[in-house]
Amino acid sequence: MPKVQDIGEQGLLERLQRFCPPEVIGDDAAVLSTSPGQSLVVTTDVLVDGVHFSHVTTSPEDAGWRAAAANLSDLAAMGASPLGITVGLGLPGEVSVSWVECLYQGMTECLQKYHTPILGGDVVRSPVTTLAITAFGQAHPHQIIRRSTAQVGDAIVITGVHGASHAGLQLLLHPKLQQNLTDAEQSTLIKAHQRPKPRLDVLPILWQILEYPPSPHLPIAGMDSSDGLADAICQICRASGVGAILEFNQIPLPESFHHWLTPETALKYALYGGEDFELVLCLPESPAITLVQQLGQGAAIIGTITDSSQVLLRDRNKKFPDQVLNLSQGFQHFSQ
Repeated sequence: MPKVQDIGEQGLLERLQRFCPPEVIGDDAAVLSTSPGQSLVVTTDVLVDGVHFSHVTTSPEDAGWRAAAANLSDLAAMGASPLGITVGLGLPGEVSVSWVECLYQGMTECLQKYHTPILGGDVVRSPVTTLAITAFGQAHPHQIIRRSTAQVGDAIVITGVHGASHAGLQLLLHPKLQQNLTDAEQSTLIKAHQRPKPRLDVLPILWQILEYPPSPHLPIAGMDSSDGLADAICQICRASGVGAILEFNQIPLPESFHHWLTPETALKYALYGGEDFELVLCLPESPAITLVQQLGQGAAIIGTITDSSQVLLRDRNKKFPDQVLNLSQGFQHFSQ
């Protein structure tokens, strides 16, 4: 089995070019045409071996899928449709060529579902496997979703259950935890971690409900929950200068959590587990209710935007005391 160092940079690039449209690659940069009246939306995400993926929990195909999904999710969170991605790949020379090809195969499997091509990129030698993806999308200027536009009284909508990805990771790291779950439950949670789905499907439904084309003042704020549900809500509130009250019993959890985890652990997974790649949206109550009804499958209104400076988690049944949520409780790079 050849290694990257055996075939060199040009040999590897020749193999990887088959994952890209032939009419796009071959020059120093890709050239994209966007529709008239559209804004270009660009996002970059970096994944590092041992931090974001591991051979213990993630095959190269799954690592590629998750990397692509993370970037498409960022575009969805901005209200943008994907145009394509570029891939920056840092590799130790002893990595097998097969591993790299499988990585690209996983990216392609995810991207094809959203008609999104790989437009090129770069390959360099690195002591640690690193994957840096830049994704390009387009959106009507009046359809761009920002974190800073939440209004007091808005309903807080999440587009699906939370905690499943982190639960899947725990099952992969600690196989003994699988004993209290059926095979189907295990498979569902592990798939949530290895093959998350970016919620680009939400956008057409959302625009229909808001009667596109909207006014210049889009009545919605949002982001994705890749760094955790609590993180997303806190980020939106901080950017918008508002607070929130969340209802403990309104947060949708995977069915298996109710007999597998304690309520405290289930809540921790949902709030801080991360990598669920759902959307967190703040919008007026009437369209929020319609959106949840049309999405189904775990979508829910979980709280309300307030004029407070705090994000408060409340349990109406009084089994748990009120909690103030903040950014320091979730995962942060470089934290101790």
